Amino acid sequence: MTGVPASAAGGSSGARRVGPRGASGAAQEPAERTTPGGAVERGAAERGATEGGAAGRGGKIAAAAVNQASVWNVANLLTMLRLLLVPAFVALMLGNGGYDPAWRSFAWAAFAVAMITDLFDGHLARTYNLVTDFGKIADPIADKAIMGAALICLSALGDLPWWVTAVILGRELGITVLRFVVIRYGVIPASRGGKLKTLTQGIAVGMYVLALTGPLATLRFWVMAAAVVLTVATGLDYVKQAIVLRRQGIAERTAALKETEA
Repeated sequence: MTGVPASAAGGSSGARRVGPRGASGAAQEPAERTTPGGAVERGAAERGATEGGAAGRGGKIAAAAVNQASVWNVANLLTMLRLLLVPAFVALMLGNGGYDPAWRSFAWAAFAVAMITDLFDGHLARTYNLVTDFGKIADPIADKAIMGAALICLSALGDLPWWVTAVILGRELGITVLRFVVIRYGVIPASRGGKLKTLTQGIAVGMYVLALTGPLATLRFWVMAAAVVLTVATGLDYVKQAIVLRRQGIAERTAALKETEA
């Protein structure tokens, strides 16, 4: 006897009714429904999409606020402190005629604080991911400002020959310009020689700021001489790196153009 499957019979108790369900059989809420009061209520999917969009916009606003606030991190605050120490150092250095040991001692303290913060702000920024565009610009400016102010003050007071100041500042300015010129090809990394140069310069300038006499005055002369040698040597090394970097960049661009044409 041939029977009719229950699924084919319209009035069978085992038949599956076609209702507002998906393929999985779970009940799905309609896109819209009218409430007893006559208002149109949106479905859960649409409400979720709207709420998700609002949450996304809120997240973006919050992220933007965090990015703006990140400028005021400890690394940048140390850089700002170093910038503020520049005019304070000049005032102390030239106070009471520029030759008062007490004023020079205070000037040395300001210079030492600036040098110490220079060691920490970059390390903190890299270690704790506090690198900002402001820090990238302000940090090298603060470094060169305090060193330049000290060298110019010392030369103006007759404690340091002007040619020494010219060599050091000329090198710093030249290398900064060179970095910007070749930045399209890559970044010239800081070398160990450059870090040693900075340390030696700081020690030498600090010894001159203190207006030492006797054997210490002789010692400071030789420390400054070493600083000048390192300044010139590392400057030439940076020029060499810039030339190599530019040649490599040009060669890579040429090869890429040939591949594109082929």
